[in-house]
Amino acid sequence: MDWLLIRGLARESAHWGDWPEQLRRARPGDTFHTVDLPGTGLARDFRPPNSIAEARQFADRVTRWLPRPVGLIGLSLGGMVALDWALNRPADCASLVLISSSSRLSPPWRRMRPAQWAPVMRMLAQADSDTRERAILALTSNRPIRGEVAQQWQAIQRERPVRRGDVMRQLYAASCYKPPLKVPKMPTVVLTSYRDRLTDWRCSRDLAKALECPLELHPDAGHDLPLDDSPWLIEQLNAYFPVDECVQARTD
Repeated sequence: MDWLLIRGLARESAHWGDWPEQLRRARPGDTFHTVDLPGTGLARDFRPPNSIAEARQFADRVTRWLPRPVGLIGLSLGGMVALDWALNRPADCASLVLISSSSRLSPPWRRMRPAQWAPVMRMLAQADSDTRERAILALTSNRPIRGEVAQQWQAIQRERPVRRGDVMRQLYAASCYKPPLKVPKMPTVVLTSYRDRLTDWRCSRDLAKALECPLELHPDAGHDLPLDDSPWLIEQLNAYFPVDECVQARTD
Protein backbone atom coordinates (compact mmCIF):
# COMPACT_ATOMS: atom_id res chain seq x y z
CA MET A 1 0.00 0.00 0.00
CA ASP A 2 1.07 3.59 -0.60
CA TRP A 3 1.21 5.85 2.46
CA LEU A 4 1.46 9.64 2.61
CA LEU A 5 3.11 11.32 5.62
CA ILE A 6 1.99 14.86 6.53
CA ARG A 7 3.96 16.94 9.04
CA GLY A 8 2.70 19.58 11.48
CA LEU A 9 2.93 23.29 12.21
CA ALA A 10 5.87 25.02 10.48
CA ARG A 11 7.53 21.65 9.85
CA GLU A 12 8.46 20.15 6.48
CA SER A 13 9.13 16.64 5.20
CA ALA A 14 12.80 16.78 6.22
CA HIS A 15 11.71 17.04 9.86
CA TRP A 16 10.61 13.39 9.72
CA GLY A 17 14.32 12.57 9.88
CA ASP A 18 14.97 8.93 9.04
CA TRP A 19 11.52 7.71 10.10
CA PRO A 20 10.28 7.24 6.50
CA GLU A 21 13.32 5.04 5.85
CA GLN A 22 12.65 3.09 9.04
CA LEU A 23 9.10 2.52 7.81
CA ARG A 24 10.34 1.29 4.46
CA ARG A 25 12.66 -1.21 6.11
CA ALA A 26 9.96 -2.39 8.53
CA ARG A 27 7.28 -2.66 5.83
CA PRO A 28 9.02 -3.49 2.53
CA GLY A 29 5.70 -4.26 0.86
CA ASP A 30 4.51 -0.68 1.39
CA THR A 31 5.66 2.59 -0.18
CA PHE A 32 5.99 5.77 1.88
CA HIS A 33 5.80 9.31 0.50
CA THR A 34 5.88 12.78 2.05
CA VAL A 35 4.26 16.10 1.19
CA ASP A 36 5.00 19.67 2.27
CA LEU A 37 2.11 21.93 3.22
CA PRO A 38 2.00 25.56 1.96
CA GLY A 39 4.63 27.74 3.58
CA THR A 40 7.06 24.89 4.28
CA GLY A 41 9.77 22.93 2.50
CA LEU A 42 9.30 22.63 -1.26
CA ALA A 43 5.98 24.51 -0.89
CA ARG A 44 7.40 27.43 1.10
CA ASP A 45 6.60 29.92 -1.70
CA PHE A 46 2.90 29.10 -1.44
CA ARG A 47 0.97 31.19 1.07
CA PRO A 48 -0.66 29.01 3.74
CA PRO A 49 -4.46 29.04 3.51
CA ASN A 50 -6.76 30.13 6.30
CA SER A 51 -8.39 26.73 6.66
CA ILE A 52 -7.43 23.09 7.08
CA ALA A 53 -9.79 22.22 4.20
CA GLU A 54 -7.76 24.39 1.81
CA ALA A 55 -4.51 22.87 3.07
CA ARG A 56 -6.00 19.43 2.40
CA GLN A 57 -7.00 20.49 -1.12
CA PHE A 58 -3.43 21.66 -1.76
CA ALA A 59 -1.96 18.36 -0.53
CA ASP A 60 -4.44 16.47 -2.70
CA ARG A 61 -3.49 18.47 -5.81
CA VAL A 62 0.27 18.10 -5.46
CA THR A 63 0.05 14.35 -4.83
CA ARG A 64 -2.40 13.54 -7.63
CA TRP A 65 0.27 11.27 -9.13
CA LEU A 66 -0.08 8.89 -6.17
CA PRO A 67 -2.46 5.95 -6.69
CA ARG A 68 -5.71 6.19 -4.75
CA PRO A 69 -6.72 5.11 -2.19
CA VAL A 70 -3.68 6.00 -0.10
CA GLY A 71 -2.96 5.54 3.61
CA LEU A 72 -2.61 8.83 5.50
CA ILE A 73 -0.33 9.43 8.49
CA GLY A 74 -0.62 12.92 9.95
CA LEU A 75 1.24 14.50 12.86
CA SER A 76 -0.29 17.40 14.83
CA LEU A 77 -1.60 19.93 12.26
CA GLY A 78 -0.82 17.32 9.62
CA GLY A 79 -3.25 15.05 11.44
CA MET A 80 -5.99 17.64 10.96
CA VAL A 81 -5.25 17.71 7.23
CA ALA A 82 -5.29 13.91 7.07
CA LEU A 83 -8.55 13.70 9.02
CA ASP A 84 -10.25 16.32 6.85
CA TRP A 85 -9.13 14.38 3.79
CA ALA A 86 -10.44 11.06 5.10
CA LEU A 87 -13.82 12.46 6.13
CA ASN A 88 -14.44 14.53 3.00
CA ARG A 89 -12.82 12.32 0.36
CA PRO A 90 -13.18 8.80 1.81
CA ALA A 91 -12.66 7.12 -1.57
CA ASP A 92 -9.14 8.59 -1.61
CA CYS A 93 -8.11 7.09 1.72
CA ALA A 94 -7.36 3.47 2.60
CA SER A 95 -6.19 3.95 6.20
CA LEU A 96 -5.85 6.80 8.68
CA VAL A 97 -3.26 7.33 11.44
CA LEU A 98 -3.47 10.48 13.58
CA ILE A 99 -0.47 11.33 15.78
CA SER A 100 -0.50 13.98 18.55
CA SER A 101 -3.36 15.81 16.89
CA SER A 102 -6.31 17.87 18.13
CA SER A 103 -9.38 19.79 16.97
CA ARG A 104 -12.12 22.07 18.25
CA LEU A 105 -13.75 18.99 19.73
CA SER A 106 -11.42 19.85 22.65
CA PRO A 107 -11.16 23.15 24.59
CA PRO A 108 -8.33 25.54 23.64
CA TRP A 109 -6.55 25.12 27.00
CA ARG A 110 -6.04 21.45 26.13
CA ARG A 111 -5.12 21.97 22.49
CA MET A 112 -2.16 24.03 23.69
CA ARG A 113 -1.38 23.73 27.38
CA PRO A 114 -1.55 27.17 29.09
CA ALA A 115 1.96 26.69 30.47
CA GLN A 116 3.26 26.75 26.89
CA TRP A 117 1.46 29.84 25.62
CA ALA A 118 4.19 32.26 26.70
CA PRO A 119 7.09 30.03 25.53
CA VAL A 120 5.45 29.61 22.12
CA MET A 121 5.01 33.38 21.77
CA ARG A 122 8.65 33.88 22.72
CA MET A 123 9.70 31.33 20.12
CA LEU A 124 7.72 33.13 17.42
CA ALA A 125 9.40 36.40 18.39
CA GLN A 126 12.89 34.88 18.53
CA ALA A 127 15.00 36.36 15.72
CA ASP A 128 17.83 33.84 15.89
CA SER A 129 16.66 30.75 13.98
CA ASP A 130 19.18 28.38 15.58
CA THR A 131 18.00 29.34 19.07
CA ARG A 132 14.39 29.03 17.96
CA GLU A 133 14.88 25.52 16.56
CA ARG A 134 16.51 24.31 19.78
CA ALA A 135 13.58 25.77 21.72
CA ILE A 136 11.10 23.92 19.48
CA LEU A 137 12.98 20.69 20.06
CA ALA A 138 13.00 21.27 23.82
CA LEU A 139 9.23 21.81 23.78
CA THR A 140 8.17 18.97 21.48
CA SER A 141 10.60 16.24 22.60
CA ASN A 142 10.89 14.63 26.03
CA ARG A 143 14.30 13.17 25.26
CA PRO A 144 17.75 14.77 25.63
CA ILE A 145 18.36 16.93 22.56
CA ARG A 146 20.78 15.10 20.29
CA GLY A 147 23.34 17.39 18.69
CA GLU A 148 22.90 15.93 15.22
CA VAL A 149 19.13 16.43 15.33
CA ALA A 150 19.47 20.05 16.48
CA GLN A 151 22.00 20.72 13.73
CA GLN A 152 19.73 19.12 11.13
CA TRP A 153 16.72 21.18 12.17
CA GLN A 154 18.81 24.36 12.28
CA ALA A 155 20.11 23.64 8.77
CA ILE A 156 16.58 23.06 7.47
CA GLN A 157 15.46 26.45 8.79
CA ARG A 158 18.48 28.22 7.34
CA GLU A 159 18.02 26.62 3.92
CA ARG A 160 14.21 26.81 3.71
CA PRO A 161 13.10 29.32 6.36
CA VAL A 162 9.46 29.41 7.40
CA ARG A 163 8.12 32.96 7.56
CA ARG A 164 6.61 34.14 10.82
CA GLY A 165 3.45 35.29 9.03
CA ASP A 166 3.03 31.85 7.47
CA VAL A 167 3.29 30.23 10.91
CA MET A 168 0.54 32.54 12.18
CA ARG A 169 -1.70 31.61 9.24
CA GLN A 170 -1.16 27.92 9.93
CA LEU A 171 -1.91 28.51 13.62
CA TYR A 172 -5.13 30.28 12.71
CA ALA A 173 -6.24 27.45 10.41
CA ALA A 174 -5.47 24.86 13.08
CA SER A 175 -7.27 26.82 15.82
CA CYS A 176 -10.46 26.93 13.73
CA TYR A 177 -10.56 23.30 12.70
CA LYS A 178 -13.56 21.27 13.82
CA PRO A 179 -14.06 18.00 11.94
CA PRO A 180 -17.50 17.10 10.64
CA LEU A 181 -19.31 14.62 12.84
CA LYS A 182 -18.64 11.55 10.74
CA VAL A 183 -17.04 8.18 11.39
CA PRO A 184 -14.21 7.35 8.96
CA LYS A 185 -15.01 4.62 6.43
CA MET A 186 -11.45 3.31 6.59
CA PRO A 187 -9.43 1.66 9.41
CA THR A 188 -8.35 4.41 11.80
CA VAL A 189 -6.16 4.70 14.89
CA VAL A 190 -5.23 7.69 17.07
CA LEU A 191 -1.79 7.76 18.70
CA THR A 192 -0.45 10.16 21.31
CA SER A 193 1.68 10.40 24.44
CA TYR A 194 0.42 10.75 27.97
CA ARG A 195 3.38 13.09 28.65
CA ASP A 196 2.91 15.40 25.66
CA ARG A 197 3.79 18.82 27.12
CA LEU A 198 2.38 20.84 24.20
CA THR A 199 -1.03 19.26 23.56
CA ASP A 200 -3.01 17.46 26.25
CA TRP A 201 -3.43 13.77 25.45
CA ARG A 202 -7.15 14.14 26.07
CA CYS A 203 -7.43 15.95 22.71
CA SER A 204 -6.55 12.65 21.07
CA ARG A 205 -9.00 10.88 23.37
CA ASP A 206 -11.74 13.25 22.19
CA LEU A 207 -10.84 12.55 18.56
CA ALA A 208 -10.84 8.80 19.07
CA LYS A 209 -14.21 8.94 20.80
CA ALA A 210 -15.76 11.01 18.00
CA LEU A 211 -14.23 8.80 15.30
CA GLU A 212 -15.17 5.60 17.13
CA CYS A 213 -11.64 4.25 16.73
CA PRO A 214 -8.85 2.93 19.00
CA LEU A 215 -6.60 5.24 21.00
CA GLU A 216 -3.05 4.19 21.92
CA LEU A 217 -1.09 6.11 24.57
CA HIS A 218 2.69 6.23 24.83
CA PRO A 219 3.76 6.51 28.49
CA ASP A 220 6.47 9.16 28.34
CA ALA A 221 7.33 10.48 24.85
CA GLY A 222 6.79 14.09 23.79
CA HIS A 223 4.59 15.71 21.17
CA ASP A 224 6.98 14.67 18.40
CA LEU A 225 6.46 10.92 18.71
CA PRO A 226 8.39 10.02 15.53
CA LEU A 227 11.43 11.73 17.02
CA ASP A 228 11.07 10.37 20.55
CA ASP A 229 10.03 6.77 19.85
CA SER A 230 9.75 5.85 16.19
CA PRO A 231 9.93 2.07 16.89
CA TRP A 232 6.81 2.34 19.09
CA LEU A 233 4.96 4.04 16.25
CA ILE A 234 5.99 1.30 13.83
CA GLU A 235 4.76 -1.31 16.32
CA GLN A 236 1.36 0.39 16.41
CA LEU A 237 1.23 0.62 12.64
CA ASN A 238 2.05 -3.08 12.32
CA ALA A 239 -0.52 -4.00 14.95
CA TYR A 240 -3.41 -2.10 13.36
CA PHE A 241 -2.39 -2.47 9.72
CA PRO A 242 -0.65 -5.86 9.46
CA VAL A 243 1.86 -6.07 6.64
CA ASP A 244 0.31 -9.17 5.08
CA GLU A 245 -3.11 -7.53 4.94
CA CYS A 246 -1.70 -4.37 3.39
CA VAL A 247 0.14 -6.41 0.74
CA GLN A 248 -3.09 -8.26 -0.02
CA ALA A 249 -5.04 -5.02 -0.26
CA ARG A 250 -2.47 -3.68 -2.71
CA THR A 251 -2.82 -6.70 -5.01
CA ASP A 252 -6.65 -6.91 -4.95
